[in-house]
Formats: sequence, C-alpha cells, structure tokens
Amino acid sequence: MVAMISRHGFLLHAAALSALLFAHSLYAAEAAPLQTATVQYREVDRTYAAEGVVEAVKQSTVAAQISGRVVAVNFDVGDRVKKGQVIVRIDPTEVNQSYAASRAQVAQADATLRNAKAQFERTQRLVEQKFVSAAALDKAQADYQAAKAQLAAAEAGGGQAAATRGYATVTAPYGGVVSARHVELGEMAVPGKPLMTGFDPGELRVTASLPQDQLDAVRKLVSASVEFPALNKRIQASKLAILPAADSHTHTTQVRLDLPRGVEGLYPGMFARAHFAVGRVKKLLIPASAVAKRSEVAGAYVVAESGEIRFRQVRLGEAAGGEEVEVLAGLAPGEKLALDPVAALAALKRGGK
Repeated sequence: MVAMISRHGFLLHAAALSALLFAHSLYAAEAAPLQTATVQYREVDRTYAAEGVVEAVKQSTVAAQISGRVVAVNFDVGDRVKKGQVIVRIDPTEVNQSYAASRAQVAQADATLRNAKAQFERTQRLVEQKFVSAAALDKAQADYQAAKAQLAAAEAGGGQAAATRGYATVTAPYGGVVSARHVELGEMAVPGKPLMTGFDPGELRVTASLPQDQLDAVRKLVSASVEFPALNKRIQASKLAILPAADSHTHTTQVRLDLPRGVEGLYPGMFARAHFAVGRVKKLLIPASAVAKRSEVAGAYVVAESGEIRFRQVRLGEAAGGEEVEVLAGLAPGEKLALDPVAALAALKRGGK
C-alpha cells in the first residue's frame, strides 16, 4: 500500500513538473518580441512587363516519306526519346519490291555494258585489220558509251530505291519528349502525313512582344528576367535577342529570351511574363514575408511605438527582387511591420503586445 501511494505521488509530481515546464515555454514564446521591418522608399529597377509564351528551340513534326501501313508505334505522348531511336515503322513491302526491281535494272545495265564493251573491243581489232569500216567502229563506240550511261542511271535509281527503303524506319532526329502523336497502329501512311511531334526540353526560350517605344531601352540590356506564375518562379534569362521585324497590325516587335538548362516544369505553350529593367525608380517597399493574405485581401500587421498591433489592408504593386514587394496604398514610410504575420496575430489576440 505504501509503495502504491509513493508511486502515485511520483506520477503527480512528474505531471506537475511537465505542466510547469510547458507553461514556462509558453510564457517564453509569448514574451518573445516580434521581429519588425521599417517601411521605406528604395531605388530599384523600373521594369516593363510583357506577356509571352514558352517555346522550344528544337521542335519538329516528323512526317512519312513513303506510302504504306503503319506496323509499329513505339512511343506515345510524354515519352522521352533518344536520338536515333525508332519511333514508327511503316510496312516496307512496296519499297522492298521497288528496291529489288532497281537492283535487277542495275544487273541488266551492267550486262549490257559488258557486252557493249566487248563488241567495241572486237570492232577496234577488226578496223585495225581493215575488215570493217570506220563507221562500224563509231557505232560500237556509241553503243558502249550509251551502255555506260544506262548503268550509271540504273545505279542512281538503285541508290534512290535504297534510300526510299530506309524511310520505312522513322527515327528521332534528336533526343527529346513526344508532345503529339498523329498516327495510330494500322493506319495508312502517305508522303507528307504527320506521324509525331516532339521537342527538346533542354533548350527552351520565351517569346514576348514589345511596343516600339520600349525597344531602345531594351536594346541596352544584357539580359532580363522571366516570371512563370504557374510555377511561382522567376528566372534570369541567359540571352536576349530582338528580332529585326515588326508586326504590321500591332506594331510590336518580338523579343526572344533564352532560358538556362535544367528548369523543371516548363514545356512549350506555357504562359510567361518577361520583365525588362528599363530604368531606375524609387518605390515604397516592404518584405514579402510581412504580407498576410485573408481571402482576396492583402494586408500587414503594423506595430506602433507603444507596441500596439493593428492589421492594415494594403494595395500591392510589383515584386522587387523576389524578396520585397511594392506598396501602392495603405502604408506610410517609417511605419514598422511584423515580419511574421502568424506571430503578430497571436500577439494581437493576447492583447496587442
């Protein structure tokens, strides 16, 4: 009985100690001061934003070059293909017959040439012995030259037939990803019929249209940044090029921005926004981490000198450098903001300090 009472008292003591430690840690967390940042004007790049689209530097559609039934489709949309891999096979029966016919023509022309050469040599000897006239020699020589020409034509046709036979096996011109499949197994392929479309994901770029009044400022830039809202990313372009042509309807000029290799999640057709730094301007900036979102309302927790905390609705502008954002309305220079909106809300519920 004494042992049971002692054990019960130990458990009560341990529980009380745990509660005391938890209360102490909670008090320490509550007593921790909020980290703040001061709203201030700073000089940043003045950017011009233009909407664009992601393009593949290497994108092509492979088409059939012969007629025949499709007997194999080895890849589908989304599959990765290496350079030289067979993507589609076409029944080679017809081209094989054409190739065999061309080889037979080559053999026939070769036999004709041998016969014409022998006849020409015999005629030469007979002319030397004055058994035949010079006219016979001229005819034998002409027949010999014609046979040589026929053999050359037959061999050229044989080479063309061999190349045509190779068109039955359609291979990837470069490594990439299949983006569209235009043919099904068993369909009839004809010359010019699209088979598959693919692109190289390692070489991508963004094409945007700029008005002519911004071209002079953009020409002085070495590079620009590209924003991808769907991925919540902003990437520095590796190269900037202005195309030497303008659209006659919109009077805009296309600008190409090459992207670095290895950016995950990008594919042709995606929406992008190009940002060009065309000057310098002063903006009222706050840290992006201080912005609190409540449904569609953006705001920040303002910390007064007395420690009083108030939630203030703000109207935001463009992001500046990825870590700061412009404030268009709702805040004044010199005000202090809580860097952690969650901690500021907890402090506000405890009494505003």
